[in-house]
Amino acid sequence: MDFSYNDNQRMIADMVQQFGKQHITPFVREWDDNQTFPVEVFKKLGELGLMGVLVPVEYGGSGFSYTEYVTAIEELSILDPSIGLSMAAHNSLCTGHILQFGNEEQKKRWLPKLATAEWIGAWGLTEHNTGSDAGGMATTAVKDGDHWVINGAKNFITHAISGNVAVVIVRTGDKGDSHGMTTFVIEKGIEGFSAGKKEDKLGMRASETAELIFDNCRVHKRNILGNVGDGFIQAMKVLDGGRISIAALGLGIAKGAYQTALQYSKEREQFGKTISQFQAIAFKLADMATKIQASELLIYNSVYLKNEGKKITTEGAMAKYFSSEVAVEVSTDAVQVLGGYGYTKDFPVERYYRDSKLCTIGEGTSEIQKLVISKQIIK
Repeated sequence: MDFSYNDNQRMIADMVQQFGKQHITPFVREWDDNQTFPVEVFKKLGELGLMGVLVPVEYGGSGFSYTEYVTAIEELSILDPSIGLSMAAHNSLCTGHILQFGNEEQKKRWLPKLATAEWIGAWGLTEHNTGSDAGGMATTAVKDGDHWVINGAKNFITHAISGNVAVVIVRTGDKGDSHGMTTFVIEKGIEGFSAGKKEDKLGMRASETAELIFDNCRVHKRNILGNVGDGFIQAMKVLDGGRISIAALGLGIAKGAYQTALQYSKEREQFGKTISQFQAIAFKLADMATKIQASELLIYNSVYLKNEGKKITTEGAMAKYFSSEVAVEVSTDAVQVLGGYGYTKDFPVERYYRDSKLCTIGEGTSEIQKLVISKQIIK
């Protein structure tokens, strides 16, 4: 198999790198310090076609495959993982859910605005007391004529404040029933729908995270994706693809941290030679490079299967689990290679170090990935 970039991947990589020099890299420290969500950057990414990578051209998107999508996330995450995370959440969760399960009218109504980043998208599954146990959610929707009345809250939601539209899964049946949840698309401005407090996070600080609050929020039945009761099943399928996104995010973080550590090790001198010539550092770099390549192979295996329309539950979980843990390990080693400088904000490795931890938590913890993998291989 040929793992070198194809023409589309090279085009996307070059485009992201050139874009980043002007619109991302000069502002990364400021965004991180102030926890700024740079909406204008995502509007520009929309103009480049990166906010609708997987959306067909007829709905205003780029019409690319997961191969190009993963490349875009990886390249953005090398520059700033927060930007890669938000771009991925918008594409694979909100937009991807509508693309996968919306009817033709719904796709025409929402996808063109999302694909161009005229609208920023959010996706809500997690609640205050239901993280991994999503089936136990407390947010409910009760039928009232042609409308449904939603009450409750979602938390840890990317773009909860700045998003123009949210795809949310809420309970319409018995708690714990996998067919007792339904997906609604809710536009900003509707009465009873608001955002709560913004989370002050360890990392990924330029990616907005907050609550979604529903207080007798009335939503018309035409805003239901698929059938009543299909929400949880849909969400699990969406997360299969979303795991590849987080794997690519972790890969970008690992590559960024490794590249910084490698360059530093070739320049930093101690005891009359560069530290890259010391076996302790050289072996650490070898471990980092090997883990990155293994991560990349797992990711592109799942991408290949996804592009072929095959089931990726096991492979996506493996890629997400391994790549996430590698991101943490490689960024930790990068801080160690840089020593005292790695502990300062003058170098990016401390930010990669903080940002990497989210990969082992978001869109299914590492423990949940192992649960998914073990169930699949045992059955």
